[in-house]
Amino acid sequence: MKIATWNINGVKARIDNLLHWLSESQPDIACLQEIKSVDENFPRLEIEALGYHVETHGQKGFNGVAILSKLRFDEVNRGLAGDDEDVQARFIEGVFSTERGALRVVSLYLPNGNPVDTPKFPYKLGWMERLERWAQARLALEEPLVLAGDYNVIPEPHDAHHPEQWVNDALFQPQTRQSFRRLENLGFTEAFRAVSDDKGAYSFWDYQAGAWQKNNGIRIDHLMLSPEAAGRLVSCDIEKHTRAWEKPSDHVPVMIDLDMALAKAA
Repeated sequence: MKIATWNINGVKARIDNLLHWLSESQPDIACLQEIKSVDENFPRLEIEALGYHVETHGQKGFNGVAILSKLRFDEVNRGLAGDDEDVQARFIEGVFSTERGALRVVSLYLPNGNPVDTPKFPYKLGWMERLERWAQARLALEEPLVLAGDYNVIPEPHDAHHPEQWVNDALFQPQTRQSFRRLENLGFTEAFRAVSDDKGAYSFWDYQAGAWQKNNGIRIDHLMLSPEAAGRLVSCDIEKHTRAWEKPSDHVPVMIDLDMALAKAA
């Protein structure tokens, strides 16, 4: 089963690229971030025509997440628990039935947190603490769980082409990286690093200063796997070629393949 995450950076602006990618890469489940669309304006008809079920948690002008799935949704949950006053659309969970039982997939868009000397950075750290508590409770279900999204976290120096340029950025602050590590310490596996030690692999290139042409990127889009999902990981790939498309997102998809089929009897 192929599960992908992609910060689309505006679904209306990238709809042609999205439809082309869905047809080309054929993910079974695609998690989108920064759809920048309210639910009723999301271009679901075009996506449904490709065989996908669509669930969104949108917001006008910014943020917004979605899950597109060839499987029917058994359950959908919107919004990260723990702060009733938080109205930012950054989290949606889908539950699906597979041959091996339930599968839970989350599309999340973690706050950027910049500038660090403003309330945006404490909001980021607080959001990560809420995610940690939520994830710990979900792990108790002992089901395959995939937390897919734009984490706005550079985990290690080798996840940036020029790490020295990010030392004052919220994405690379020690508190940010420590929060990410605590999520791993709960028992989650970061999919790409489980299969690759490529230190030149990135998922984001800024539009400015020829970052793409210079490969001046960072790796901030991650799929975190519960033990039950990590044990079924077959592969993880960064689909870098999409960054060269016309009117690209500044992020590219990251795709995992999980073995979710029952073993055949001998």
